[in-house]
Amino acid sequence: MRAAPMRPRVGVFATVVDDAGHVLLGRRRDGDFWGQPGGAWESGETPWDGAIREVREETGLEVAVERLAGVYSWPATDELIFSFVCRVVGGALATSDETSAVRFFPPDALPANTFIEHAGRIRDALAPAPAPYLRVPAGPSATAEMRAAQ
Repeated sequence: MRAAPMRPRVGVFATVVDDAGHVLLGRRRDGDFWGQPGGAWESGETPWDGAIREVREETGLEVAVERLAGVYSWPATDELIFSFVCRVVGGALATSDETSAVRFFPPDALPANTFIEHAGRIRDALAPAPAPYLRVPAGPSATAEMRAAQ
């Protein structure tokens, strides 16, 4: 008997860059990790609108998407991530029911407990590239990293 296929999980995340070149991270309330603002893509929205919504919900900032930075896939777990580079256009930094802290960090001085996957996406987003990255990451997804920490 063949196992039922998994329902794909699609995520939308943002590398929000300020005028100093620092990147925005949020500290999760449900675990001791810092990560990019983002989360599940919702039916009826574009992936880029989903990234804008997630940044607003988690950080209080309004952003504009500048470009697609990459698409990341974990075929074994049916996870797919759209990663966008964004700039701040309004709002004010604020925590949420998902974040206990939000702040900008120099990209070369991210907290030690930043998700491995998110740090890699930040590196890709800030690297000069002629086109978005298409990657199957060698390391764990943030979902797997959270499960391992519990």
